[in-house]
Amino acid sequence: MPSTEPRGPRQIWKALIWSGKGLRAGWTYEASFRLEVYLCIILFPLGLWLGHGALEKALLCGSPILVLSAELLNSAIEAVVDKVSPEFHELAGRAKDMGSAAVFLLMLNVLLCWALILWQRF
Repeated sequence: MPSTEPRGPRQIWKALIWSGKGLRAGWTYEASFRLEVYLCIILFPLGLWLGHGALEKALLCGSPILVLSAELLNSAIEAVVDKVSPEFHELAGRAKDMGSAAVFLLMLNVLLCWALILWQRF
């Protein structure tokens, strides 16, 4: 059902606030997210420095940000699964494992992007 609330600066501001709360929750409750933020703090400026041209910079800097996004989504899935199904259930475990696999694949993507781009330099 579509929202009857008009879109405008107020809704954009609310969305920004909610996003900030999500980032804060990820930082507060997820050790993996904190570790990936530290890696992003290192890799992002390094990517800007090492990338030749906009495309390389986008791949080197953007791929770690995708990992952060997937980690937040994975954490959200885990939180909902734990709330709905606190006891072990095969489907709950599968949902958590698949979220974790998504993060893993994006980490492999970071390695692949960095390796392919930097391989040309050395």
